[in-house]
Amino acid sequence: MTEVVFLLVPQLHLLDLAGPAQVFSTAADHGHGYRLHFVAEQEDVPTAQGLPVRARLDWPTLGPDDLVVVPGWRSPRLRANGHLGAATLARLAEHHARGGTVASVCAGADALGRAGLLAGRRCTTHHDLQDELAARYPAARVVRDVLYTVDDRVVTSAGIASGIDLALHLVAMRHGPAAAARTARAMVVYARRNGDEQQASAMLRHRAHLSDAVHRVQDEIDARFTERLPLPALAASAGVSPRTLTRLFTAATQLTPLRYQQELRRERAEHLIGHGSTVEAAARAVGFEDARMLRRLRAT
Repeated sequence: MTEVVFLLVPQLHLLDLAGPAQVFSTAADHGHGYRLHFVAEQEDVPTAQGLPVRARLDWPTLGPDDLVVVPGWRSPRLRANGHLGAATLARLAEHHARGGTVASVCAGADALGRAGLLAGRRCTTHHDLQDELAARYPAARVVRDVLYTVDDRVVTSAGIASGIDLALHLVAMRHGPAAAARTARAMVVYARRNGDEQQASAMLRHRAHLSDAVHRVQDEIDARFTERLPLPALAASAGVSPRTLTRLFTAATQLTPLRYQQELRRERAEHLIGHGSTVEAAARAVGFEDARMLRRLRAT
């Protein structure tokens, strides 16, 4: 069971909280072990949208596999806003020092900065606050115009809906991309991933449709993209003919099932190459017999 603690600050944005919370709650509904907690320095926490929320004052016991998320708050500037006490900031730093993950949405990055967790690390925040974040924490490496960053178990996101992207990324890292895609599908969101990967990965950018048959086939390809997947077998998994599957899949994604699988393989291979693998080794790792097809896909 993974404990997910949301640390609430007065004037927090509801979607900064509700978006990631919904992701982990939905993942838990699908059988993944997440338990959510909401803590603050006061029991009644006012929100930027006017709806107060109730939090607990005591923290659960946390281990290295657990996560602390700081949602953002309404703030035209970071200075003089979103204050947290020294004990709370020390708890954030201690959790990370013990191997845990800390994450922020929007202005929540300032809390991580105050806890000393941004120094020497890549981070981001809402575009309106990026200059101030860089000025307040000159040792941080503020990355502009991305949805989120991941650096040594410190995860920061841009703001509002990007908290959903951040949470889906964390689900994908722990349970695999198919689990993240299934969670996104249940939430009916057009999910994008970012960080060291492309901002819109093939696995998620082609989910912006409502064809249940195509989603089922995508789930199958996502989970087994390194394998040979004959079209008749994929069609059978969706309960349609191969011709019908090709028509439905192309209409929904603008790709054939084979091309979709190749895109997944190419993106995974690019990741491996970016981390030091040779083209030949990356091609074999993602399911190609040799590097020729990978080279052709990378050239297009």
